Amino acid sequence: MKAIQVAQAGWGLENLEWVDRDDQPLAHGEVRLSMRAVSLNYRDLLTVNGYYNPKQPRPLIPCSDGVGEVTEIGPGVTRFAVGDRVCPIFAQGWLSGEPTKPKLKTTLGGPLDGTLCTAPVFHENGLVLAPESLSDDEASTLTCAAVTAWSALFTQSDLQPGDTLVVQGTGGVSMFAMQFGLMAGARVIVTSSSDEKLEKVRAMGAHETINYKTTPEWGAEVKRLTGKVGADHIIEVGGAGTLNQSLRAIRIGGHVSMIGVLSGVADNINLIPILMQNVRVQGVIVGHRESFEAMNKTIELHQIKPQISHTFGFSEAREAFELMANGGHFGKIVVRTK
Repeated sequence: MKAIQVAQAGWGLENLEWVDRDDQPLAHGEVRLSMRAVSLNYRDLLTVNGYYNPKQPRPLIPCSDGVGEVTEIGPGVTRFAVGDRVCPIFAQGWLSGEPTKPKLKTTLGGPLDGTLCTAPVFHENGLVLAPESLSDDEASTLTCAAVTAWSALFTQSDLQPGDTLVVQGTGGVSMFAMQFGLMAGARVIVTSSSDEKLEKVRAMGAHETINYKTTPEWGAEVKRLTGKVGADHIIEVGGAGTLNQSLRAIRIGGHVSMIGVLSGVADNINLIPILMQNVRVQGVIVGHRESFEAMNKTIELHQIKPQISHTFGFSEAREAFELMANGGHFGKIVVRTK
């Protein structure tokens, strides 16, 4: 199969290389896919650049998200048939329940080889059927970004109609969180540094928007918009640099989902609001197969369409990573593998 991998020589976009790998024979329970499309996450950029876990072995095929068609099944396979269109789950060994260290050692795109290739092999337990209502590009975006948003709002929390949800930015997780929140009947507030992007999310149904560049104390603005009560739930993708504002914006007893570290991992954090206002700060690392399958049923039922920002060809994967590094996207970045 053809694959894009981080070379043995070192980390960095300059060390991405296009290679041919031998097709491995199928063991019991395994299936081979013809990958159709792959989408990028910020984790993939960190991994390629050696920031996520520089101790991971190389060469390494990056990325965890994608969609493909089953082209061959091994002995004992019962969940899928040739011709089925499927998506891999992020942690191949995390089918249900709480995460554990062994389960989280089975994540795609590090330490396991990922999806940026043409004919990967997966155990059937590590796959789910793709929603029929989605195109290949759309279905390729679900594995991490969509499942993370779903887990944050519904698996690890209990978003209710009428709740106020604050979504930071317009990347993949944030766009899914906004769409799921609107579907659930929540009042959605979106923050961004771009008025153009804020105009787009208003057109998609966001109730209020805040430009955090012109309103750096956006936590106070959320309090004003909610009658000094605060938000019920915040999708925190900024990390250390934005957490203090989230803690100002959240209501007493509210829920902050820690998902990303776009603004860094270390800062002076005021812990008093967490203690004195009974705030729950919950780390979210994607989710299990059961969540993925429940989410896909909801996507089908409500005809939710992922927001695609840019689409690249297989030979343009480096340019796709560069776009993510520059933050010039609105929604998901897709690389077509066919």
